Amino acid sequence: MANRMSKGEFIALIAMMFATIAFSIDSMLPALPEIGAQLSPDDVNRAQLILTSFVLGMGIGTFFTGPLSDAFGRKPVIYAGASLYILASAVAWASSSLELVLAARIAQGLGAAGPRVVAMAIVRDLYAGREMARIVSIAMMIFTLVPAIAPMLGAGVIAFAGWRGIFVSFMLFSLISILWMGLRLPESLARENRRPIRLPLMLGAVHEMFSHPTVRLSIMVQTLCMGTLFTMLTMVQPVYDVIYDRADSFPFWFGFVALISGSASLLNAAVVVRVGMRRMVTWTLGAQILITSTVITLNGLELSAAASFALFVAWQTSIFFMAGTTLGNLNAMAMEPMGHIAGMAASVIGAISTVLAAAIAAPVGLLFDGSLTPLTSGVLTMCVLAFALMLHMGRIEARLPA
Repeated sequence: MANRMSKGEFIALIAMMFATIAFSIDSMLPALPEIGAQLSPDDVNRAQLILTSFVLGMGIGTFFTGPLSDAFGRKPVIYAGASLYILASAVAWASSSLELVLAARIAQGLGAAGPRVVAMAIVRDLYAGREMARIVSIAMMIFTLVPAIAPMLGAGVIAFAGWRGIFVSFMLFSLISILWMGLRLPESLARENRRPIRLPLMLGAVHEMFSHPTVRLSIMVQTLCMGTLFTMLTMVQPVYDVIYDRADSFPFWFGFVALISGSASLLNAAVVVRVGMRRMVTWTLGAQILITSTVITLNGLELSAAASFALFVAWQTSIFFMAGTTLGNLNAMAMEPMGHIAGMAASVIGAISTVLAAAIAAPVGLLFDGSLTPLTSGVLTMCVLAFALMLHMGRIEARLPA
């Protein structure tokens, strides 16, 4: 890789592959009211399924892309996934019913799982330990930088081309990323290191992962951290609209929050090598428990509308900030002992955490009643459980040999 791609360019490419997910979700947020009004006028809330259907497809696809990349190489699987993603985007663009759009979104998610999972395996092929965590942390800035522009981009596309134009932007984004990879990044998995797709080998790899306490606990904590992020993403637009009457300015506030919280990944990249991944995650979760508890307490008081909105924006920022200092570290912690089965490990980690996080966030989102109580209570519960699991991981690791 060194003769063609610098570390900086490598990080940028990996970040763009990760960004496929954030771009596919966040740019759709401003389109939901228009899609609901056009394709489901009798029940506009069904348009929210456009978000969860994509996550469902992504979670399912994540199970398969890693093993396929272990058997056939990283780049062919990314090409196949991107092709499916582009085709599904075209179907969604041409759809005349919400059901067909939802089916296309599931297929989009299946395709997007290729770049998302295999990009992580490529990082593990080429780097290890805290340097891997540093690279992943910088690349994970997509969770904050891409959401900063995605809703505004989506709103701009809607203004000029309607909601269907967003699916054209998806096709262009994916095409650029795979052309970049194809021209600049050599295959990272040598033929002699590939593992054939055999059920006993796959089951053995899964058993090995779940027999390792750090990997097992990292997956559980990552599920809860992703659950807090998905819960916020699911409910944030109704909160701005129903509670604060700021639907029109939502894309700008969302982008503002995302830009501020983007510093989390930079902070993590600078600090994680010194303090370690487990401590970074534990400290972040402890801080979020205190912040969310404070928000719940203050919301019990009779704050002015302006003060209540400012408090929510600050809390929303802290949730996005938490993603930047936990998810990359948890991914790296789970992948570190699994370098010899990196593709399978990336698949299992991504699939379980994504599907379960969506399963947690969906019912919490349905509890929205015009107040912040379901959102704040759900986030606090998930953070307390994750914090307890991290403390348990620390006790286990203290008993293990160095």
